[in-house]
Amino acid sequence: DVDLDVVEAQIDAVLLDIGVDIVKIGMLASPEIVRTVAQALRRHGVKRIVLDPVLRATSGASLGGDDTAQAMIAELFPMATLITTNMDEASLLLGRDILGPDDFKLAAQQLLEMGPQAVLIKGGHLDASHTQLTDFLMWRTIEDGLEVVQSKEFKHYRVNTPNTHGTGCSLSSAIATYLADGHDLSHAVAKAIAYVEAGLEKGRFLSIGEGPGPLWHMHDFYPTALPEEEGKY
Repeated sequence: DVDLDVVEAQIDAVLLDIGVDIVKIGMLASPEIVRTVAQALRRHGVKRIVLDPVLRATSGASLGGDDTAQAMIAELFPMATLITTNMDEASLLLGRDILGPDDFKLAAQQLLEMGPQAVLIKGGHLDASHTQLTDFLMWRTIEDGLEVVQSKEFKHYRVNTPNTHGTGCSLSSAIATYLADGHDLSHAVAKAIAYVEAGLEKGRFLSIGEGPGPLWHMHDFYPTALPEEEGKY
């Protein structure tokens, strides 16, 4: 945990000096930090927020307790332009198991009822026997004074790589970046999925530290990371 006054001071320093077009929120360590972040963003009048409620890592490790999850639902979900959840996080938030794509529509509807403008449920945590993955986006808009709910599936193939560390954080950050760049929501999500997929593919041969390595974020600017016999980055 970081001291609450430090968290608040960091937000103030950036928003008062540089300003932002959109905010992406990742892992928050405690309910108190959740509330501090929410209060600061309300005070600064931030209107566009991508919230990745990081409660379960790709490895399955727990990164946040139920108290933190409930604080996010109460404080940040109503402010969020989009929340991005993997299947384990959706299960924790809803209090029931989300087992696969057949569960995504109802789960997205229930998460949408918690306040965000849009929900993305990611299918990457399906076991390795599933070579094709599905991500499910549901969002609401106002048309002629009426709320309209729309949805879209994004299907893509699993990349066979051990280097999957940070995929969810990278995806939500990429979505926020594309939204800030002026893309509409479904296009921003599609482009972000393609970006992460390319990062996984191009980073298959990275060897950085122990355990699962990262995807190759710089694939648009530098050559593919090469296997050992050809040299490594």
